[in-house]
Amino acid sequence: MTNTTTVEWMRSIEALQGVPDNQLQWFIDNSERQEYPAGSYIFKVDDKMLGTQLIVSGLVRICQMQNNELRELIIAEPGRILGYLPFSRGTIYQVTGEAIEDVVILNLPIEKIQELIRNHFELTQALVHIMTNRVRDYTSFLRQSEKMMALGKLSAGLAHELNNPAAAVVRGAHSMKKHLQLQPEFFKRIMEIRMDAAAIDLVKEKMFEVLSQHKSQQSTLTLVQRSQKEDELTEWLDELNVENSMELAENFVEFGFTKERLDEFRHRLGANDISPVFNWINNNLVTEKIVSDIEEASKRIADLVGSVKSFTHMDKGYDKQLTNIHDGIRNTISILQYKLRKGNIELVEQYDTTLPPLRALIGELNQVWTNLIDNALDAMEVNKRGRLIIKTERDKDCLKVIITDDGPGIPEDIIAKIYDPFFTTKDPGKGTGLGLDIVSQIIRQHKGYLNVESKPGETSFIVSLPIHG
Repeated sequence: MTNTTTVEWMRSIEALQGVPDNQLQWFIDNSERQEYPAGSYIFKVDDKMLGTQLIVSGLVRICQMQNNELRELIIAEPGRILGYLPFSRGTIYQVTGEAIEDVVILNLPIEKIQELIRNHFELTQALVHIMTNRVRDYTSFLRQSEKMMALGKLSAGLAHELNNPAAAVVRGAHSMKKHLQLQPEFFKRIMEIRMDAAAIDLVKEKMFEVLSQHKSQQSTLTLVQRSQKEDELTEWLDELNVENSMELAENFVEFGFTKERLDEFRHRLGANDISPVFNWINNNLVTEKIVSDIEEASKRIADLVGSVKSFTHMDKGYDKQLTNIHDGIRNTISILQYKLRKGNIELVEQYDTTLPPLRALIGELNQVWTNLIDNALDAMEVNKRGRLIIKTERDKDCLKVIITDDGPGIPEDIIAKIYDPFFTTKDPGKGTGLGLDIVSQIIRQHKGYLNVESKPGETSFIVSLPIHG
């Protein structure tokens, strides 16, 4: 055995302090010296553990596969103990260890572990303590990773949802700026018109009457009907020598102007006034259209920001509060809207709106809805389309939320394992196996329970929460 590895050196390792010298010497005497050049792998994911590994010199980069890429967890320094530990059920590496400089390791073969347990209590106890710390640290990392993955999904969806209305606001502002630059020319032409008071009142009243009816007129025509009306109106305007006839016809049809209604204006106007008046009306319609688009896009942005604020419950404390359970579900759906569209998902909402308020940790429950809905969407990916049903109902003193997807279902041989920490059926890097574990913990925290019923084409997760919990 190497002269550089001594009992005195091992005693300097914090995790081994308090272990008798004879037990440290036993570890040295029964271990194998292993050398790894910089850049080589000491172990990889899914390699079998061959023993307890003590780093004597050099640095080891410990990485985990996530999203098909290696993500660095720690840099293990001399004195760090890796590999198999007494009483551990883990015999396969879940991480990769790469030597980032020349590394020397003492490896206690796994065959020596039973002798260690029988004869060296303090050393065994120290190694078991390392194992419990390792499990705690790894679990903490994975829980944080699960939260970050969930946050990433929500952020991606939110970015897509915000992109369209934000772009609409920018386009609208640009269009409005260009439109306003035309105002002086319109003003000049209108000022040249000589109209009596009755004609002015008619134009004003009819125009604002149409503007007030705009929203109800928008969806009444098919594409073919609209095209026909635009062609007819363009021809009629051309006969009257109205400038910009095609643009006017398009906007007049959208706002519900008919040829008959426009004819009322024509009879009250001079022949030379028809074109400037109709273009002035069109100018107001364009302004209304741009403002309406900006208003609608801005409202969508405000609604999304409100959904995020309510979802995270960022302006509230951490105590249980009365809440309408549907608010959290709707906010979650709003944030995941992009993923529903991307997956070609039909959403069916069947809410019992008579349900009483629930006393709950609102932010925690939103994690439940996010995980369950997101899992359902992932399950339906294989079909390239799907149907998601979210139903609420009362069951005696409990509220029930039932989330059903029409994916392939959960096989009987694994349905009992789905709540186990770290168990996942998703591709490597796509899931940590902690989503349902977190869900079940939150539901238990609210004194509720979670059930699953699954068959091919129909999987339902049923959340029951006591109303007065």
